[in-house]
Amino acid sequence: MEDTTASDLDLITITQLRQVANQTPQPYRLHLQVESRIEKATSSGSPFYEVKLVDAGDSFVWRVFDNHPLFQDAAKLTRNTFIQLAGQWVEGKYGLEPRQVQMRALAEDESSTLLLGDPDLAARQQADYADIVAFVESIRDPRLLKLCSAFLERHGERFRRTGAARRNHHARRGGLVEHVAQMMRCAMAIAGVYPALNRDLMIAGVLFHDCGKLWENAYAESGFTMPYNLTAEMLGHIPLGLELVNKMWRDLLDTPAAAEWTLLEPASETVRLHLLHLIAAHHGTHEFGSPVLPKTPEAIALHHVDNIDAKLEMFRRAYETGKELAPGIIEKFMPWPVNIVAPLPAVNL
Repeated sequence: MEDTTASDLDLITITQLRQVANQTPQPYRLHLQVESRIEKATSSGSPFYEVKLVDAGDSFVWRVFDNHPLFQDAAKLTRNTFIQLAGQWVEGKYGLEPRQVQMRALAEDESSTLLLGDPDLAARQQADYADIVAFVESIRDPRLLKLCSAFLERHGERFRRTGAARRNHHARRGGLVEHVAQMMRCAMAIAGVYPALNRDLMIAGVLFHDCGKLWENAYAESGFTMPYNLTAEMLGHIPLGLELVNKMWRDLLDTPAAAEWTLLEPASETVRLHLLHLIAAHHGTHEFGSPVLPKTPEAIALHHVDNIDAKLEMFRRAYETGKELAPGIIEKFMPWPVNIVAPLPAVNL
């Protein structure tokens, strides 16, 4: 395939490629970042490389064997470099596989555009962050309002490049913003049905429930790789979240505004404890990492809102990229234990 042909191919994302890839070769080009390159050997001892490639929404592993024309070029790939792969794509034995492939480095402007992410995804995340800000600004309790606003001011940039997980759900740059925004919408819908729920506490609890992931799941400033963090590895996101909120709360008590809070009811210390409880209990069970079980209406509501959004995102992802075993039946995905079925469409009158 000539270079002029490569430049004429449609540029798509990994997710878009998964939606169309099958056994028939299809011509596309992808802009990607190298997350890792591992040298391995086949059962016969022949060397090959596993190159993990990522973009804003997905990743895949490109296996380059020693008889591949680009084997020597693959040997030179280093972590965080940006490349274009152009070729005929199929869904092969090991997943997405390029054939008749050409590779080149991306220009600086191409890399910058790639880091902005898929335009549709970037627009959704921008709208999600605006909704989070609006929910925070609607908080009436001045202590929770000040705390949440300070968090967005100090950590907003890092928040916007953090994933909700390393795998399973919202595992992409900015995924935590998507998760938190949808949880806030869901929590407010539930609060509308159950008015006894403390609306302000629910908004703050949703914002902070995964705030420890800003260290556990933060992406690099200029890339789609999610480096491991020693502190997060040793403590986990729940203890980190508790520590962050405690520190920010204590700092706020030293500000002039705190003098006006001494006569507020419920007392500031009680509000702090309830917020910390939401963070500590949001996994719902000891087996899944919560040091305490939910003990308040807001805590049990937050736990289920978190679980609902995570699970529905997993289903959405499976419908989008999963393997169809038969009409309407999609192959099970980790960690879901069974195959799933296409949802029933709404009636069209």
